[in-house]
Amino acid sequence: PLSPQVPYQPSSPRQVANTLALLRGRAGKTVDLGSGDGRLVLEAYKQGLRPALGYELNPWLLCLANYRAWKAGYHGKVSFLKKDLWKVDLSDCQNVIVFLAPSVKPPLATKLLAELPDGARVVAGRYPFPSWTPSSTLGQGLDQVWAYDIKEVRQEVQSSAQESQL
Repeated sequence: PLSPQVPYQPSSPRQVANTLALLRGRAGKTVDLGSGDGRLVLEAYKQGLRPALGYELNPWLLCLANYRAWKAGYHGKVSFLKKDLWKVDLSDCQNVIVFLAPSVKPPLATKLLAELPDGARVVAGRYPFPSWTPSSTLGQGLDQVWAYDIKEVRQEVQSSAQESQL
């Protein structure tokens, strides 16, 4: 699979706010795929999305994320794991945050559709999923984020697959 090598860009405060606005009122396990310095995971936990965890391969960013969690008083409450997101099982995740490069989106879309429960919501930052229709979007330009409800995406994918068989 593609390596999700993405140049690290911390999310702007506006991106963080927009992302969490699209998850407002939701519950359940929340993961950030490629969690960087952890700011989205910490904010998710702060807003009551629990458990909240991040997967990140860069050891420096993992250290930074853990330091920020400790500084915020969330040590042991949020988790940052050094795991390859292609090998992580997402079947128990209700909320997935993805700020990854466009090249990663198509294979990731396949993985998310295969593993996530129907009630899950995926929020993408910076780049939308090219083949999915978002259920909502917020912000402009670099701060824009897109929310996808997996159940809707599945129905859309199934009906377009059926149409292509006709």
